[in-house]
Amino acid sequence: MISKCLAMVFLATASMTGAASAQTATNQVDSTTSATTHRVGEWRASKLAGVNVYNEANEKIGDINEVILDRSGKVANVILGVGGVLGLGEHYVAVPFDKLKWVDQPATSATASTTSAPVNPPATTSAPDGATRTTTGAATTTTTTTTTIPSKSWYPDRVVLNATKDELKAMPEFKY
Repeated sequence: MISKCLAMVFLATASMTGAASAQTATNQVDSTTSATTHRVGEWRASKLAGVNVYNEANEKIGDINEVILDRSGKVANVILGVGGVLGLGEHYVAVPFDKLKWVDQPATSATASTTSAPVNPPATTSAPDGATRTTTGAATTTTTTTTTIPSKSWYPDRVVLNATKDELKAMPEFKY
């Protein structure tokens, strides 16, 4: 009886070892095609969740909630969260990946400030009565400052979609 059990254990072990070695031989990864570092234009999917979505008028219309892949690993849809507060009451919609414009460059904001500054230094003149008079001329100067935020290489800065928030809310809700 013991020898029968030992024989079954031996056969089971041998069959698993043979299957494992056959699987290893056929499923080896080619080391010349495997990635060793992050490449420009590649994004971490985990970092895409939360990226803001804007329309063409630069109005925020939602954010990315999830990225859906097909069996081949290709992105099929991106799930956007529209409306709601702090994730509550959000309406989820699926948008095809190719409808989104991914923007790597950070947003620039132009701020204008207006200051009054003398164009010319004050002029000093002498009056006939011996008094000294100072004349100042003032002009308005406008300065525009552009602020650029450093690039985040692991994910895009924002996404642009040609839609309004109301159009997205009118779409059928995506169900997980």
